[in-house]
Amino acid sequence: MSVTASMVKELRERTGAGMMECKKALVAANGDLDAAAEELRKSGQAKADKKAGRVAADGRIVVNTDGGKAIIVEVNSETDFVAKDENFVEFAEAVAAVALASGTTDVTSLAAQKIDGSRTVEEARTELVTKVGENISVRRAAIVESSGQIGYYTHGARIGAVVALEGGDDELARDIAMHIAAINPVCIDESQVPSETLERERRIFSEQAEASGKPADIIEKMVTGRIAKFLKEITLLGQPFVKDPDVSVGKLLKGAGASVTSFVRFEVGEGIEKKEDNFVEEVMAQVKGAV
Repeated sequence: MSVTASMVKELRERTGAGMMECKKALVAANGDLDAAAEELRKSGQAKADKKAGRVAADGRIVVNTDGGKAIIVEVNSETDFVAKDENFVEFAEAVAAVALASGTTDVTSLAAQKIDGSRTVEEARTELVTKVGENISVRRAAIVESSGQIGYYTHGARIGAVVALEGGDDELARDIAMHIAAINPVCIDESQVPSETLERERRIFSEQAEASGKPADIIEKMVTGRIAKFLKEITLLGQPFVKDPDVSVGKLLKGAGASVTSFVRFEVGEGIEKKEDNFVEEVMAQVKGAV
């Protein structure tokens, strides 16, 4: 059976594979579209499996909202170039929409969700890997819900923050989300700071103060002051508001009769160890090998 251009076009639309791959698959399947699509799926999975071990530390953050609920998702690629590719952007947006609609944040469960009428998230990811030639991964997702205000802010596509407020308005919620994205607080207030974190900082500050040789009562005051400063730096309510450093976030919220109930902040690639290429060492190794 001869393979026509329209058959290649249809197979490409169904699988997302390249034109030459589609043509080869159709020829091998004697023009059977279903068989050719199945073969491309298998080869696509094989390629995806080979790339699975490669570090994907670039990508984009996507935020979607629906009433009193918001989803924030991180989808990773290996390079910034692919992170800007329209196919990658479309996939990331679709994953966020599926996660929000299903309420699923576990990435393993999310992979099995239908991204459209026929494909799962995992099948769409595999096809994208084949198309762009890089490892692609859905790294994490989180849902924020509120009976009050939901605010979100994205800095480009690399940083995103979602915040839930009781009281206040949309503008305040967005401003707080912007602050969270910019300043990266660890938690809402002092009560949420882990005790082990406080003990560690107190120990470090104590050792530094004792090295000064000052009396014990002075050292205690020094440590207490440094701990208070540390708590203001890491807690949302203690931080100076990014748009008006003369006012703390806590005072801003109090003045508006509002409070933060929860927040989530994602930054692309945070915590992922990237491979650093040392080109000088590579060249030297080649030179030594040639001698």
